[in-house]
Amino acid sequence: MATRRLPPLRSLEAFVRIVRLGSAKAAANELALSPSALSRRVTALEDFVGKKLFLRQHQAMKLTEDGQSLFDAVAPALDELAEKIGTHMGDSRLLRLRLAVMPLFAAQRLVPRMRELRRLYPALHIDMESSSHPVPRLGDTLDAAIILSDGPDPSLHMVQLDQNRVHAIASTELVAMLGDTPDPDLLAKQNFLVHSDMERSFEAWRKAAGLLPRHRPTVDHYDSGPLILEAAAQGLGVAIMHGDHLSRSNDARLAPLYDLEVESPYSYWFVCRPRALENRPVRIFHDWLVNAKL
Repeated sequence: MATRRLPPLRSLEAFVRIVRLGSAKAAANELALSPSALSRRVTALEDFVGKKLFLRQHQAMKLTEDGQSLFDAVAPALDELAEKIGTHMGDSRLLRLRLAVMPLFAAQRLVPRMRELRRLYPALHIDMESSSHPVPRLGDTLDAAIILSDGPDPSLHMVQLDQNRVHAIASTELVAMLGDTPDPDLLAKQNFLVHSDMERSFEAWRKAAGLLPRHRPTVDHYDSGPLILEAAAQGLGVAIMHGDHLSRSNDARLAPLYDLEVESPYSYWFVCRPRALENRPVRIFHDWLVNAKL
């Protein structure tokens, strides 16, 4: 029986990267390719399967139905292949990643999944710190970071990890007292707990809640998400945070305040210097993080 031919692995990798990153430019940057080289790889795959995988509109590339079907079929297989190869790497040297990560993301999303990463790559070890403003140290004392940001920095390789909504969170007693409908005059008498790096989130929420410039509630700033949640649980004020911070905390002392749909100006992003992706520990962690969808 004749052996079936397979498409070039590099073409499949380029295809999957474009879909996952949502941008041909981002995929080209991640793979260290020129736009024309990336395009050639995609064209080679389209020629191989005999179908158009993308609709090209100016700088945008939108999946066709055939493209979506192929992605659904091959992406899990490529992930499994990468994992199997990773577990059979002959290099037993210790691999170390120096990572800065925000405490709440680490506690709620990263650390609970670290055993999966350790199982796949036993040689990879991570020095983790929660220092504020890590970006200036990238490429020096840090290899990579997970940060809250309101948009990409063109000098960095950045992968968006979520798109969240802003919620007000308070103790169950305070939530009961403030009621189900925002009362701006009553809210103006409250104390709010805001992360130092999320000032715009508070402005977005107060606007949605109907607070006017004349309403001047007090605001306490913290540089730690876990501390904000604990302060809110202790009745010290209303915390303004991403919605999943509450759902992942599993703290019965806390409850959401009002049912407001407020888009967050901020998202969690994985960031590193573009050249850091040539570093094997960075590449391993980067690929695992994107695929794990924490």
